[in-house]
Amino acid sequence: MTTLFRTNAQHADFIELVSQLDADLAVRDGRDHAFYHQFNQIDQIKYAVVAYLDDQPCGCGAIKQLDPKTMEVKRMFVKPQHRGKKMAFQILNELEQWAAELGFDRCVLETGYKQPEAISLYEKSGYQIIPNYGQYAGIANSVCFEKRLKE
Repeated sequence: MTTLFRTNAQHADFIELVSQLDADLAVRDGRDHAFYHQFNQIDQIKYAVVAYLDDQPCGCGAIKQLDPKTMEVKRMFVKPQHRGKKMAFQILNELEQWAAELGFDRCVLETGYKQPEAISLYEKSGYQIIPNYGQYAGIANSVCFEKRLKE
């Protein structure tokens, strides 16, 4: 059974999972990794979720305030051996619920075209492609998404 734990970016299990995520992204992004990595520091993240399966940390995600109405989904990751078990859907849903509880109207995020499983997750979760925002504007490998939390 998957258990979700709300925490912050200083939690040891979150830090370890993000380290594994960064290693995966370094391979996927290749020469572009340094560009993306600069925007993925966790020191400003106040809201993180860690997923556990049989008391073992298996996945994570976080939200970070982008503006007064918007949370940005960050640091989504599930260990390869636990993929395909709907854990990422559960993490994302928990993050969206948390953002709504905090009074935010929408979530946005950026992912890369080299992460087709992430794109599929977001599309299946009701996210819509939007123009690339902020530091991702004009970046060919980036694809940005939005989901309204309140209709």
